[in-house]
Amino acid sequence: MFGFMLSLFQVDAFTDRLFSGNPAAVVPLEHWLPTEVMLSIAAENNLAETAFFVPIADGEYHLRWFTPEIEVPLCGHATLATAHVLFRHLGEQSPEIVFHSASGPLTVTPNGDRLELNFPSEKLMPIEPTNALVEGLQMRPLFTGMAKHYLLAELPDEDTVRSLKPDFAALAKVEALGIIVTSRGKEADFVSRFFAPNAGINEDPVTGSAHCILVPYWAEKTGQKTFWALQVSKRGGSLWCTLEHERVRMSGHAKTYLQGAFSYE
Repeated sequence: MFGFMLSLFQVDAFTDRLFSGNPAAVVPLEHWLPTEVMLSIAAENNLAETAFFVPIADGEYHLRWFTPEIEVPLCGHATLATAHVLFRHLGEQSPEIVFHSASGPLTVTPNGDRLELNFPSEKLMPIEPTNALVEGLQMRPLFTGMAKHYLLAELPDEDTVRSLKPDFAALAKVEALGIIVTSRGKEADFVSRFFAPNAGINEDPVTGSAHCILVPYWAEKTGQKTFWALQVSKRGGSLWCTLEHERVRMSGHAKTYLQGAFSYE
């Protein structure tokens, strides 16, 4: 017997064309569902992230993100997807959306034909690469650092980043929620890829939260404050980023792939 219906949107984030960027599911709620139910929905969607939001007031929402296996403290592409759904499909009229999250308040504002996220920046503590990391990447990075949840490894060049074939079983032994590999880009200012086998995602196509670390890292190395960044996964995605004090502004496009509903008893 059916209980009630919930809306579901699927959005390709950090891209201006379908079938690229990072797909995220977005589920609008009036009240929170039990955490185990939201986790089951995320597992059923089987995307890198499913975002759930609950309204607070005009332009303000609570926001949570789930992979198919765990709840995560921050997710950029699903935040972008949620703002896209609100502005494009649900009639949001506020000039700025404020999402209240486990990582504090996150704002999203229209910026031309893109949406701009305002996220906290994170600094790295240099560490020695572990045997599991070297085995997983099948090479020793030029630099290794650890942020709050993610490990960053700088590789020699873009070709190395693109051609990397990680050993995910070895990377799963690295004590980090996610592993960022990066280098200077040929056309972009820098490129990256992101692996998170411990979160049930071998490779995430485009990772906004990783740029909270990448942007201050490359700003310190280059002296730049603004960047055009490419995540060079198979689907690929583009981000326009600016380091502003202790915050990272990152903007990107989004395209709706699917709009529907599902039943929940």
